[in-house]
Amino acid sequence: MPPDRVLVRLSRVTSVPDNGSVLEMTREEFEELVSEALDRIPPELTRLMDNVAVFVEDEPPSDDPELLGLYEGTPLTDRGEWYAGVLPDRITIYRGPTLRMCESREDVVAETEVTVVHEIAHHFGIDDARLHALGYG
Repeated sequence: MPPDRVLVRLSRVTSVPDNGSVLEMTREEFEELVSEALDRIPPELTRLMDNVAVFVEDEPPSDDPELLGLYEGTPLTDRGEWYAGVLPDRITIYRGPTLRMCESREDVVAETEVTVVHEIAHHFGIDDARLHALGYG
């Protein structure tokens, strides 16, 4: 019998400064930025991604309002023979905190790309310490 599913909850949190206003961007525009960030992931890496879905939500859970992104699931490095028939891992990118911390559309593009890469790296088993060292903290 396979062991219980390992749940890893890793996230990208950045102190969200009050920039005096919230940048305006529709959910559709933000979803397109997330899609573009995913498209910039090298194909040799995206081919290795397995059983993972990416979502955009407006706001993170109320207990963590500065959360930019969240990976929930079993990293590829932790999967064994028991891993079969499980729900997909989930990567969620949060629009609200990203827009509150950014001052321009260019900032949103850059921050979204860093967050997407950060969460995908967790899917590959890379921890926060290593991501910070690589500049994706």
